[in-house]
Amino acid sequence: MPALQPQSQIISLEQYEALPEDIRAEVFEGQIYYMASPSQIHQSILLELSTLLNFYVKSRKGDCKVFPAPFDVKLSDNPLTIVQPDIMTVCDKDKLDENRCNGAPDFIIEIVSPGNPSDDYIRKAYYYKNYGVREYWIVDPKRRLVTVNYFEGDLLNLQYSFEATIKVNIYDDLYINFFDIAGLLNI
Repeated sequence: MPALQPQSQIISLEQYEALPEDIRAEVFEGQIYYMASPSQIHQSILLELSTLLNFYVKSRKGDCKVFPAPFDVKLSDNPLTIVQPDIMTVCDKDKLDENRCNGAPDFIIEIVSPGNPSDDYIRKAYYYKNYGVREYWIVDPKRRLVTVNYFEGDLLNLQYSFEATIKVNIYDDLYINFFDIAGLLNI
């Protein structure tokens, strides 16, 4: 996916909501950034991880909900900041309305696209940490690495290879085996 392209004018929530449904965009401090469609490997990883998370949440009959992209997260009204994480888990149902999650999800996974790795590693890490996301993973298929940021526990930038089994820190008993995922997807 090529780098996000900013536009020069500040956008309002009403203007953002008026965008055509086929337009993928995020807003950081009122500045809109258009996004390209994700790759096949990106979508394959997204499907595997969101399926695992959703199965876990449903099997525990928990209050959390798992959402794959595109689903908006409004982190701030002023300045307007709206993101579309690749995968998110929201445990506070009061944050959800018909259109979006209003406030920080509990857990976010972003899958790095070759054209904009700094967006996930720098920009989104900054916003997710400062707006209250509890845990944030960056899955990098090109480098075959998963970077875990458990903000709630002050564990930052822990890197694991795709051969590792990684604990989801917001849960007591959820581990994701990336070796199995990589094997299924031949990556």
